[in-house]
Amino acid sequence: MESIDNASTRRAALFNLAVDSKLRSCDLLRLRVKDVAHGNHVANRAIVMQQKTRRPVQFEITEQTRESVAEWIRSANRRPEDHLFPSRLLTSPHLSTRQYARIVHGWVRAIGLNPAVYGTHTLRRTKASLIYRRTKNLRAVQLLLGHSKLESTVRYLGIEVDDALEMAEHTEV
Repeated sequence: MESIDNASTRRAALFNLAVDSKLRSCDLLRLRVKDVAHGNHVANRAIVMQQKTRRPVQFEITEQTRESVAEWIRSANRRPEDHLFPSRLLTSPHLSTRQYARIVHGWVRAIGLNPAVYGTHTLRRTKASLIYRRTKNLRAVQLLLGHSKLESTVRYLGIEVDDALEMAEHTEV
């Protein structure tokens, strides 16, 4: 059984890496230690092949995330070839998407939000939405999410006419 300290260390690493990486659940949970760390050092950036699109996507790993992931790797004695977030079940090498969804729903409930409205994909969308709101650079967000079509990114972010009008209002000719 995992200790409470180890469980909270895993949760911090999982949450931080989910937000930083902007990966789909299936890709996040398939990460191996060697995908994000070299020796005792967690990399500033990583690149993984997306399961859905079979295309590579690169992501940054912030200092806070590097620290939490390094602590998790150390405390859980993870080796380079190990899955970063192992399953407790012998039948699965890594945390399942279903278990991850349960963990996220627990987080959402703990902060008083409705788990029916927020889920694992919310973590993928979080940083992408913040980057878009701050920069209005759709192409950058498209690259970060690994979308092949800009239209997918527009739909994904939920960009509406109000956003377009707001940008127009702040643009002088």
